[in-house]
Amino acid sequence: MSKAPHALSGLLVVALVGGCTPKAEPPSPTAADLVKAPGGAVTDIVYEALRVAEKDGRRLVVYVGASWCEPCEVFLGALHAGELPPSLADLRVLKFDNDVDDERLSAAGYGGQMIPRFVAPRANGSASARRFEGSVKGPEAIANIVPRLETILAE
Repeated sequence: MSKAPHALSGLLVVALVGGCTPKAEPPSPTAADLVKAPGGAVTDIVYEALRVAEKDGRRLVVYVGASWCEPCEVFLGALHAGELPPSLADLRVLKFDNDVDDERLSAAGYGGQMIPRFVAPRANGSASARRFEGSVKGPEAIANIVPRLETILAE
C-alpha cells in the first residue's frame, strides 16, 4: 500500500480544519474581576475605569477596604475564587485601600465612616448616593454584602 494517499488525506483534513475561522465575538464576562486603583485624581480614575468597563461589557463599582478588615477579606476571597453569584458576573471592582487613599477618596466624595464601602459611580466618575458601608464579620459577610451590592447596582 502506498503512503501517498494517507499524506494527502492528512493535508485535506488540515486544510478543512485550518481553513475555517469562527466569527470573533467579544469575550463574555464569566466572573467578577478586580482592578487595583492607581494613584491620581479619584474622579479621573473612576471615569476611565467606567469607560473600560463599559467597553468590556461590565458594570463598575468602587470598593474601599483594608487588609485588616475581616469582611473586606472575605469579600475579596469570594471574588478571587469566583464564588460571587451569577448576578454579579459582569462586575468590575475598582479597589481602593482606605488606609492609603482615605484623603483623596473623601475629597472626591467617596469617603465614609466604615469599610468595606461600595459606591456605584455616576457616568462622569463622581460618587453617587448609591452606596453602602460595613458588613458583618465571618463567612456571613458575603450573604450580607451581595444583596446590598445588587441593590445599588440595579438602581
